[in-house]
Amino acid sequence: MTDEQYFRAVPLKGLQAFEAVGRCGSVTAAATELNVSPGAISQQIRKIESFLGVTLLERSGRTAELTLWGRLYHREISKGFEQFAAAEQILARARNENALVLSALSSVVNKWIGRRIFDWQALHPDAHVRVTGRDREPRMGFDEVDFRVSYGSDVLQHDHYTELFRDWVVPACSPALIDAKTVPASALLRYPLLHVEWERHFTPYPSWAEFAEKVGVQLKETSTGLSFTLSSSAIDAAVNKRGVVLAQMSMIADELEAQTLVIPLDVRIPLRESYFLAWDRSALQKPFGTEFRDWVIAISRRQATVSAPSTL
Repeated sequence: MTDEQYFRAVPLKGLQAFEAVGRCGSVTAAATELNVSPGAISQQIRKIESFLGVTLLERSGRTAELTLWGRLYHREISKGFEQFAAAEQILARARNENALVLSALSSVVNKWIGRRIFDWQALHPDAHVRVTGRDREPRMGFDEVDFRVSYGSDVLQHDHYTELFRDWVVPACSPALIDAKTVPASALLRYPLLHVEWERHFTPYPSWAEFAEKVGVQLKETSTGLSFTLSSSAIDAAVNKRGVVLAQMSMIADELEAQTLVIPLDVRIPLRESYFLAWDRSALQKPFGTEFRDWVIAISRRQATVSAPSTL
């Protein structure tokens, strides 16, 4: 039998089942990983044993351990499966070679850049951009990320970056929640209040207590209401008539246009830090890389103007 004939004759599903058993430590664990029954795993391993003419698993009741032959064989075939995994990674990198991968905080993807990216696509129909929502900062040069929209001091982890804009928050709610287009501050604070409490490593999000102080109204109960770690989740709750939220201006443009949200009192508070764009140096060597960076910076400059109070 030639090498080619041998390879074609090997029960490949049996190899996969046996490799999983040896790596996972049991037939049950291997079955769970491969999403099949333990009986199917045992059946595939018997096929490979029959093909090889040796016993690979020592079975005793419901337990099974690799035999001496099994350990030897598993050690060698594992090298091949590692090669399969490496080949898959190479293919993934090749597929993304000309794609621009943009990473951003989940809320930024859901409510800002993920919506604006269609404008970029209209301007550059031949460009391929993949947008991923990710709260943990990527490692430029190691993770498959070309650009990252970061908030505050997190951007210092990267070598190349520029400031985008400082966002502002404003009271927003469903028009079905209020009786008038504008509401005085004292009345507004009597509605259900939705709170945004970011993760602790971020500087604090503007609070209703700060808003009350700014408008000169006493807020009696600062702890009542629902709290969200994601700005986007709090905005969605406001759209669903659950209360009033201090919403980021950058994240409610579409809702304001669709009139699913209104601003009952236009008093704005700035975020404590700015958004930044970071990039891997090699990203600017990709097709459309420089143009994409410049586009994100340009729309951010416009967003800065829209977010800030008109009196500034």
